[in-house]
Amino acid sequence: YRISDGLHPTPCDLSYALSALTGTDLYFKKEYTLRTGSFKERGARNALKQLTPEQRKHGVIAASAGNHALGLAYHGQLLNIPVYLVMPLFAPLSKVEKCRTFGANVMTEGAHIGESMVIALRMAAEKKLTYINGYNDQAIIAGQGTCALEILEQVPDVDAVVVPVGGAGLLAGVALAIKTLRPEIEVIGVEGETCPSFSAALKAGEPVTVEVQSTLADGLAVPRVGPTAFAVARDRTDRCVLVSEKEVAIAVLRLLEVEKCVVEGAGAAGFAALLANKLPELKGKKVVCLLCGGNIDVPVIGRVLERGLAADGRLVRFTVAVSDRPGSIARLTALMAELGASVKDIQHERAWIETDIMSVAIRVVLETRSREHAEEVHQQLLQRGYKCV
Repeated sequence: YRISDGLHPTPCDLSYALSALTGTDLYFKKEYTLRTGSFKERGARNALKQLTPEQRKHGVIAASAGNHALGLAYHGQLLNIPVYLVMPLFAPLSKVEKCRTFGANVMTEGAHIGESMVIALRMAAEKKLTYINGYNDQAIIAGQGTCALEILEQVPDVDAVVVPVGGAGLLAGVALAIKTLRPEIEVIGVEGETCPSFSAALKAGEPVTVEVQSTLADGLAVPRVGPTAFAVARDRTDRCVLVSEKEVAIAVLRLLEVEKCVVEGAGAAGFAALLANKLPELKGKKVVCLLCGGNIDVPVIGRVLERGLAADGRLVRFTVAVSDRPGSIARLTALMAELGASVKDIQHERAWIETDIMSVAIRVVLETRSREHAEEVHQQLLQRGYKCV
């Protein structure tokens, strides 16, 4: 491939444990192992290598909150091409600093990516820079498609490929490559319920703008798919399914626990669909699931894992009224220990309880082994006379 001089093929490994859990022969295409932590550098390098000498001299510019910016910055440095980036104010500081480490000229401007894009396009005109869209540029889409070429070499008898969808550049590249070479293979897109822009475009017959909500899968939060990407992907994608925030959180948790993979919410969306049984027709088939990014901030990992544990029934919260006398809380926590549950957090309050004046409300957060264990604890509390909410 044109980009093979600057990128290594990523692993596509069979997961025995998660194959059993999903009822498929499940392979993970580990795009997060690329140098900048995501598939985005495939398209970035391809676009940079196709610039004319004049364009290379002036440089390129893009608006991006993270992965596309990192890909351009890193490969721009390798290819000695000036890179200018306009990153929105909410862009993680770690990604901003990493782009600067790669030698990019970074501005943090714009309340959202749309405002950053307006600024970047204006700068492109003023400085004669080439603007590179992160998901709608033809060279970007073609570069992302090299991922599919590797899949066909690594798992030649694959039945289906599951792809997370944001702006649809990755889906377009993968679908184009697979349907051109092996049209019998299914290509399935997965979006977050918080920003289903590709599904909305399919329904409308053209790209439309959807409302973006806060999400764990921030890399998929693109309010409008690219028109070029949509034109390529719409007739080459067999179907598209949606996953919830809870399902994404559990997927991130399972990948960390079972596969020892640190994957961002957007990168885990495809696996979330399989784990939540959103694709039951794939049972018994050979499936490749793209883990397309691993750039998740450390503080966010903690939040996502706690959300996943709660969704999995292994982190539970309840309020119980006990007598406001010495030893009452000790007896409650002793019962928790007896039942094998670990107290993660506990607090008590007197002012807002509506029972007798000599009672206190205890709010407890417990770590349990499973949803069934949590229910066992709940039933034991009720049997011991505790009023548990």
